[in-house]
Order: sequence, then C-alpha cells, then structure tokens
Amino acid sequence: MVIIKTREEIEKMQQAGKILSDCHKEIAKIIKPGISTLEIDQFVEAFLKKRNAIPEQKGYQGYPYAICASVNDEICHGFPRKELLKDGDIVTVDMVVNLDGWLADSAWSYAVGNISDEAKKLLDVTKKALYIGIEKAVVGNRIGDISHAIQTYVESEGFSVVRDFVGHGIGKDMHEDPQVPHFGRPGRGLRLMEGMVLTIEPMVNIGTYGCKIDDNQWTARTLDGKLSAQYEHTLAITKDGPIIITEQ
Repeated sequence: MVIIKTREEIEKMQQAGKILSDCHKEIAKIIKPGISTLEIDQFVEAFLKKRNAIPEQKGYQGYPYAICASVNDEICHGFPRKELLKDGDIVTVDMVVNLDGWLADSAWSYAVGNISDEAKKLLDVTKKALYIGIEKAVVGNRIGDISHAIQTYVESEGFSVVRDFVGHGIGKDMHEDPQVPHFGRPGRGLRLMEGMVLTIEPMVNIGTYGCKIDDNQWTARTLDGKLSAQYEHTLAITKDGPIIITEQ
C-alpha cells in the first residue's frame, strides 16, 4: 500500500534530508587515498549523533554499520572495513538518516584520487541517469516512465542497469511501496500521485548487469568484476514537480 504524505510530513523528511546532504558534502571533503571506509562509517555516525539523528541502517535486519560502502566492483551493501582506499578506486556511500522518526535515503559515488577515464564516464553517466529519472517523476506519469528513461539513457552510453535492486517508497519505514525499477517499459506501473515519496537510485555497471552476493549475505558485486556506481535521491511528488529531499 502506498502511503501518501502531507506537506507537513514532507517538510519533516526534508529536515532529515538536509542532515543527510550536509553529511555527504563533508564526506566529499575527506575521501582520498589512504582513508578507510570504516573511518568514513565512524565519521558519519558521529556527524549524525551531533545533530540528534540516527543512522537507520544500523541494526536493520542485523546490518552492523551506519553506512554501506561499496568499492569498485561492489554494487551495493558493501561493509565498511579497515583496508585503505587507493588512488583510482571508486566508492559508493549509502545511508539512511532518521530524524524524529522520518527518514531520508541517499547514495553517492566518489572518485578516490585520480580515476580512469572509463570510471569517470561511469560516474557521470550514473549521476545523469538519476536526474533523467527524476525529470519523469511528475504527477500523472507512471513508474515505468522513470524506469524506461533511465534504462534507455544508460544503455545508449554502453553500460548496463542492475536489475536485482530497485528504488522504493520511503517515509517512517525505510522500504515502503511502490518499488521503482530502473529498467522497464514506459506507460506501465503505478501512476504517480501528489504526496508520494520515493527513492530513485540507479546502479550502473560497466559490464553485465548480473550480480552475486558475498558470503556476508549482504554485499552484491558484479559478476564480471567490472566497476559499478550508484547515485540516489529521495524525492517527493508534488503538483509543481518533484522536490529532491536529499539535494546537495
């Protein structure tokens, strides 16, 4: 069941989103060769605590960290760890912020030092795909219009869209209806209505879209070992167009 949010509820989510986007801005300043994703996790937890916010992911179905930190061929749900990031790596930091019971969710991919031209293109295409999807998130369109726009653009650039993980509704719960795939046919799926709050979060691979799950039962990585990137925003559907709750 889709839970429609009031203007006041969306404003509460925007407050959580402001903390989240501010956190990502600070992460961008500290990402460099020689830092570990475990250090980033600890930084985020302290940042949120100072602002009376909670890392919603920590403890979710047993997940032990404040962030997901997915490096290179890891698609999503990477565990923060002690190994140091190296020049040329890419890392996606994903987090969900809880402020007074209302949630915001955003992932961002970062370049570590100097990255290859192929990796830079992957980041550029994935970020543009997110905003192409957001352009379709208007009252009267259908979920499939978002999905198709993202898939068409990504594949035109020679990359592939991950099928196994999708966007979703969000509010007081991390995962609400509806699901928002990043692939599909236009004119299909649920019609978008004012007051819906969704995440759009394309995961894009250089190679095949297939994935495998690590032994930790959380981390997904590409089947072929090639790079993957992700950008994600939480947004509200309004009569005046989408409001990006986690805009940086």
